[in-house]
Amino acid sequence: MIPKIGLSEEHLEKTIALLSVVLSDEMTLYIKTRKFHWNVAGASFLELHKLFESQYTELEALIDTVAERIGKLGGKTIGTMNEFSLLTRIVEHPDKYPVQSVMLTELLNDHKTLIYELRKDIDICALECHDAGTADLLTSILQQHETTAWILRRYLS
Repeated sequence: MIPKIGLSEEHLEKTIALLSVVLSDEMTLYIKTRKFHWNVAGASFLELHKLFESQYTELEALIDTVAERIGKLGGKTIGTMNEFSLLTRIVEHPDKYPVQSVMLTELLNDHKTLIYELRKDIDICALECHDAGTADLLTSILQQHETTAWILRRYLS
């Protein structure tokens, strides 16, 4: 059933498709952050192990919020690794287990990618789809990524 919430069916479909990409990005970053949590080693092991855990825990809550937004708009939420990998804008590096500084740099770059992409997604939701609710959600997600990027930059300073 298509929800009657002041958005056209076309705008709902476009927003749901956009949110599926955002969900794929967040899931991919979540998995990458967990991989680094599991594999970090070296002098700052415990600190980075805890840092990555706090980051993937934040991502987990964010993922659920995005998935639920898709449902609120009348869509079906994707949920397989194959679906996520087809839509994500995050680059994965299978069989690579980098050192701490590379882990931090890679995660920083991923958050920067999402910040850049979310800015475009917000404009699409607000200006093209007239969906202030989704634009607002994406703005809060953008702010979370900005905070995480700032923290990661501080480690690399």
